[in-house]
Amino acid sequence: MAFKKPYSSETSRQSDIVPLKDGITALLRAYRLQGKLNEVTVVASWEKVMGKAVALKTQQIYVSNQKLFVRLSSAPLKHELVMAKTKVLENLNAEVGEDVIKEVVFL
Repeated sequence: MAFKKPYSSETSRQSDIVPLKDGITALLRAYRLQGKLNEVTVVASWEKVMGKAVALKTQQIYVSNQKLFVRLSSAPLKHELVMAKTKVLENLNAEVGEDVIKEVVFL
């Protein structure tokens, strides 16, 4: 003979169900990891945002104190990107969906 669970416990269990996206968001907020995750997303999306040609000339890229540091192997490319710094900044922040980077520094 099988036991039936009381109806009230089934409904309380269903009310405890949280969508995975909401659970992960709550976890990131609780451990204060959202900012770091956004920084990693910016670095990971560099090639997608800037294109393959720029990515091939990029030697190093990292984030520190809301500043994106990019070391390039081409002086003419560096000059061109310095001239378009605000557009680069806007495109990277748009990719993440929030203002993660406040300044871009080309090295």
